[in-house]
Amino acid sequence: MKVVRAEIIAIGDELLYGQIMDTNSHWISQELDLRGVKVVRKTTVGDDRKDILAAFSAAESRADLVLITGGLGPTQDDLTKPLMAEYFDCPIEENPEAVEAVTEFFKKRGREITPLNILQGHLPACCTYVPNEVGTAPGMWFEQHDTYWMSMPGVPHEMKKLMQDFVLPKLPVLFELPIIVHRMIKTVGIGESWLADLIRDWENALPKNIRLAYLPSLGHVKLRLTGFGTNKAEITEAIAQQISLVLPTINEYVYGYDTETLETAIAKLLTTKKKTVALAESCTGGYISHLMTSIPGSSSYFQGSVVPYHNQFKSEIIGVKETTLEKFGAVSEETVKEMATGVRSLFRSDIGLASSGIAGPDGGTESKPVGTIWIACAMGDQVETKKLQLTQDRLLNIQLTAVAVLNLLRICFSKI
Repeated sequence: MKVVRAEIIAIGDELLYGQIMDTNSHWISQELDLRGVKVVRKTTVGDDRKDILAAFSAAESRADLVLITGGLGPTQDDLTKPLMAEYFDCPIEENPEAVEAVTEFFKKRGREITPLNILQGHLPACCTYVPNEVGTAPGMWFEQHDTYWMSMPGVPHEMKKLMQDFVLPKLPVLFELPIIVHRMIKTVGIGESWLADLIRDWENALPKNIRLAYLPSLGHVKLRLTGFGTNKAEITEAIAQQISLVLPTINEYVYGYDTETLETAIAKLLTTKKKTVALAESCTGGYISHLMTSIPGSSSYFQGSVVPYHNQFKSEIIGVKETTLEKFGAVSEETVKEMATGVRSLFRSDIGLASSGIAGPDGGTESKPVGTIWIACAMGDQVETKKLQLTQDRLLNIQLTAVAVLNLLRICFSKI
């Protein structure tokens, strides 16, 4: 089966200047991947005639499908339409259907249409007009030298509408597509290289039609298994067998699969075990509470939280002993232990979680540099603690600490 190759071209100076993030290419890539189309290149090009034409030529040389976003507005800096007409060597002409559509678009919104707006309905004569039901710039479909082209507006919701209504349904008609199945194993508490060493033998023994990708993110590593074939049930079963083979090796680090997040995994644990939780957050400033309460139904297990930034309130609100703070300091194992047990008592919850540290960028000392964080989980008669040595970046430290706290709670559950 021939691999269908696609290229995405995003046009606009604003993308190169960093004024707008190109989320379109990311979304398109995901949709094509789900359908077995291989994206071989993503190109971002500014509003320059020579560069755009060069991008068109290069894309045609290596792709079966070229998807273009941006540059379809009515102003002079929007070059995509005239350059596509130039590239395909055909004139721009009035398209009565397109003109009627753009006129109706403005009429429905009670807005006056200008001659510049009318030009949105003028299209290269060699393209197929594709109606844009949620905007004024039509889609344009071209076929040349066994390559298919689609030009779409850069506005994300307009692009997605054209992709969903026109491009994606067209793919199985134009191409013989393979069946692709993805499964994701979500891990936490282990780095990418350590995980790779741990599963090396299993990875080397994977069948030829199943591929593994490591997808690291903040505090997490996702293992994506991708199976290829002609029978979806068989591919799905083959991937399931491989997951069952690797789980005994990595089970202590696995918190979920596919779209599950660490927050939803923790919510499931708390709900299943019928346990409640409360938090005392110092260096994380309420961020962990935000993550936990972002899950629908969190009121069934989340009792509350406090953010006692100053030592006075660690003592007055959650009962950390003044002698503990004086002797060991706010950033210490002894303090987070008392924070976790104190907040559990304050909110009458089953579990108490705590964080205290030096998020940065200042406040560090020689013995406790920036990035020094202590976390704790009080559950039953035990208080589990962990010391983190993180980065110099404040936001990154807050996010990494949140992952570590949730993972510590997960580990505590595994011990009961």
